[in-house]
Amino acid sequence: MSIRKDLFGTMPDGSEVFIFTLENSQGSYARVMTYGATLVSLVVPDKNGRRSEITLGFDKLEDYLTKNTPYFGVVVGRVANRIENARFTLNGKHYSLAANNGPNHLHGGLKGFDRVVWSAEVTDAHEGDAITFSYLSPDGEEGYPGTMECSVTYILTEQNELILVYSATTDAPTPVNLTNHAYFNLAGTMADTILDHMMLINAYSYTPSDELLIPTGTIESVEGTPLDFRSPRAIGSRIHQLSGGYDHNYILNKEDDELSLAARVSDPVSGRVMEVWTTEPGIQFYSGNFLVNLAGRGNSIYNKHAGFCLETQHFPDAVNKPQFPSIILQPGEMYSHLTRFSFGTE
Repeated sequence: MSIRKDLFGTMPDGSEVFIFTLENSQGSYARVMTYGATLVSLVVPDKNGRRSEITLGFDKLEDYLTKNTPYFGVVVGRVANRIENARFTLNGKHYSLAANNGPNHLHGGLKGFDRVVWSAEVTDAHEGDAITFSYLSPDGEEGYPGTMECSVTYILTEQNELILVYSATTDAPTPVNLTNHAYFNLAGTMADTILDHMMLINAYSYTPSDELLIPTGTIESVEGTPLDFRSPRAIGSRIHQLSGGYDHNYILNKEDDELSLAARVSDPVSGRVMEVWTTEPGIQFYSGNFLVNLAGRGNSIYNKHAGFCLETQHFPDAVNKPQFPSIILQPGEMYSHLTRFSFGTE
């Protein structure tokens, strides 16, 4: 295992952004930068041993700084996904957040964790070498209460696993729901869509949403719907039955915070297989519905369904839905979760 540190670019205020490359003896590597604690690149072999890029992203820091980027590979927080009407009530006090998704709050606001520079250090993990990114979110940032310290550790193992370990503490009660927003395309060529990928999601139920993707608060079975991926199906086999595509939160079949299989995706041409294991109760499956003629890495042009996201998380708008698992972190408690992306071939 080896880790390399390079300068990736400079922020408008003059601060430097560094990128770290983790590489194992299999020739797989991950590149992660300090801006947004962002997974910039992930390269793994196909069934013939050819190594190719399997994530969507950009070549330059400047591209990540533009306002219309679709959260490629970033860590989002304090609260991933949507909060209805950009407000919530906690302990009798009302909090207003930025409405950056119509009337709603999305992925931490106008300047969420994806738009700040994290500190980074090389750390040790029993699975292999690791990089830990840390950020101190001050009280009142983007409207959230409490000063929150958080970290995300990336680990690349010899078994071609990318492990993300999240943690956070706070000095006042605050909602927190961190995730990574990587877009994957296992074909290894961004000219292809992900519609032929075979998807399995280990969930019997999901949280239905309104037209603005805010959960109604109910829980429904996936049976008999195009959301049913309990057995592997091509992503594109029933996508036409949905408006735009998939952007749904699934309730995983698991016990509490145990590490368990959330999803399995395979590409029939390259033979690549990705399994997602997590301690989180939910996963958001998004099929890249809003990608339109976006110039990406190299000479790639990303269009609709060029990549998919599997965002391990607590449920959207949980801060306003007491029937959902709580996302409130209390002083003296430790927020933590682990997600493991395992790669192989078949």
